[in-house]
Amino acid sequence: MFPTLYAILDATPSQPTNALLSLAETLAHSGVQLIQLRAKHLPPRQFQEIATALIAAVPAHVKIIINDRPDIASITKSAGVHVGQEDLPVEAARQICPLPQWVGISTHNIEQLRAANDTSADYIAVGPIFPTSTKENPDPVVGLDLIRAARKLTPKPLVAIGGITIKSAREVFAAGADSVAIISDLQNAPDPAQRAREYLAVAAQAIAARSST
Repeated sequence: MFPTLYAILDATPSQPTNALLSLAETLAHSGVQLIQLRAKHLPPRQFQEIATALIAAVPAHVKIIINDRPDIASITKSAGVHVGQEDLPVEAARQICPLPQWVGISTHNIEQLRAANDTSADYIAVGPIFPTSTKENPDPVVGLDLIRAARKLTPKPLVAIGGITIKSAREVFAAGADSVAIISDLQNAPDPAQRAREYLAVAAQAIAARSST
């Protein structure tokens, strides 16, 4: 089963690496099994160093996905890479990160979803579902309708991303998502461990309810 909570951690020039690693450990011990490391504003060498440290810091069963950079994912032997529409195509990334590493891709409309479904991508991210402030130039909000359309289109795991909170997560799962990608609602929570457990509980209940209908 695909992990229902996809935590995304932003490594920034102003954030101490120790704080990032501590948060990752906290989330891992709270039940999070999938973490993406994003570092939009760091040089490649620093990105690679933080990725190496992160992989060493969490238990072996926790998958670490590297954002944008198949080369760093390959070098660090991470669980895989996530690419966007402007990054290397899925099949090019797959040459650098062969199985069992994962390759995931972001999509923002039905045409991109159809194209992603025809690739070897291991999962497809869909969004932004709701307005978000975690990207400098966010794509247009797609809402829950795109998740519903995507669920009919592909059997691949679907990761919903963009502005999702603990209050809206249930309806996102009900629409057909297999997982929710969460950034600020974990990093900024007073108790990230408790917030992660809340997401996991909501996911379990929502998916069980969806399966019974």
